[in-house]
Amino acid sequence: MFRRFSVNFALFSMALDAVLVAISLSAANQMRPLLRTIPFAATVRQAFDLPDILYPLFALIWVAIFSALSVYDGRRNLRITNEVTNLSLGSLLAGISLAGTLYFTYRDVSRILFLTFVAIASLSLLSWRLIARLAFRLNRGRSMQMRRVLIIGAGPVGQELKDKINHYPHLGLTLVGFLDDDPLKQSMLPDVCGSLDDARKIIKEKEIHDVVIALPRRAYEKVNRLVAELHDQAVKVWVIPDYFHLALHKAVVEDFAGIPMLDLRAPALNDYQRMIKRAFDLTITILILPPSLILMGIIALAIRLESPGPVLFRQKRVGENGRLFEMLKFRSMVRDAEELRHLVERKDDNGNLIHKSSQDPRVTRIGRILRNTSLDELPQLFNVLKGEMSLIGPRPELPYLVESYEPWQRKRFAVPQGITGWWQVNGRSDRLMHMHTEDDLYYVQNYSLLLDVQILIKTIGVVLRGRGAF
Repeated sequence: MFRRFSVNFALFSMALDAVLVAISLSAANQMRPLLRTIPFAATVRQAFDLPDILYPLFALIWVAIFSALSVYDGRRNLRITNEVTNLSLGSLLAGISLAGTLYFTYRDVSRILFLTFVAIASLSLLSWRLIARLAFRLNRGRSMQMRRVLIIGAGPVGQELKDKINHYPHLGLTLVGFLDDDPLKQSMLPDVCGSLDDARKIIKEKEIHDVVIALPRRAYEKVNRLVAELHDQAVKVWVIPDYFHLALHKAVVEDFAGIPMLDLRAPALNDYQRMIKRAFDLTITILILPPSLILMGIIALAIRLESPGPVLFRQKRVGENGRLFEMLKFRSMVRDAEELRHLVERKDDNGNLIHKSSQDPRVTRIGRILRNTSLDELPQLFNVLKGEMSLIGPRPELPYLVESYEPWQRKRFAVPQGITGWWQVNGRSDRLMHMHTEDDLYYVQNYSLLLDVQILIKTIGVVLRGRGAF
């Protein structure tokens, strides 16, 4: 069966990519004479006589890089944003690799020709995948064989899996129902087909393809018995460990000393997302740092002239995965501000700690200007350069505040902490501390480079208006 997540489709994708790369090289070569109108392009009357070896070589290298980046693993590219990101990264690395190959082999190949080839190849590889996505979506339920799923356990984990199956219909999965021994669930939930003892009968009657066991830890004796009973059934059996609620963000299975283990502290960003985020941070920081240094010098002089004490305020903050680091800010308060924090700290009617106030008596005149314009945060660009922070992310928190966090709030540390974030562009200090954690978790769960760009642009508007900053 030719399905999107099948081996056949992966092999088809590799073959089609290889053909398109070769065709793109040929097309770029034929187009080269038409590009002579570009100011820095030499006049060419006819196509080059490219060495034949370049066609299979370019195709092989491009496909190999895509394979290394898991571009052909459809289940890792469920979202279109993930697929576009991986394709873009793969095409960039392929272009760099092929440019290096030409440098050490055929240096006489036109640079304009090569850049045109990379552009055509990248666009064609992306285009056919977008068309394929649309075709699979339109064809869903007609010719695609749906895999029938039976979930053992109608509790929270099973219900979450049900939501995932319904949210991704293009996976080709259809939920037949649940099996659960709880009489209340059997009577209240219409999609509970029976008890665990009915498993063999339901599997045969409903023609089940996949059985997913989503039972709590206390029922693992039943899990062992059920798995043993299903050995002779032609179904795939999956087990969702009842430990995912302990994970900070997500859990993944990794090899540890040759043994597959469940990592409950898996990072929210994969290696490629982290690399892209770091490259984005460094690029923007390096671009804005030269003019920022001039402004920092002026601010430092103003602080020194107004009040005694250091120009920079150094404070221990909690970073990614709970690591402590020293965050830098321009000093905006009197010298002994930390010892006077009891003057502004209070609790609201629900017992939530409020540690900021628009009328904070500790803030100096220059400090109030710096806070209203967020210029006190400028030294954190050095934290970004050191890799302790990111430009975009949840704000690093004070250790004593983190000690009072509930477990769900600690998930905000699953990504690099940032100078600005989703909370800052949606209320800043106007919102209570326990409220901004929900905004931080939204960012963690929906991270993308486009979201970072969106937050960065919104931050400029928020800072110019001075809304919620004190």
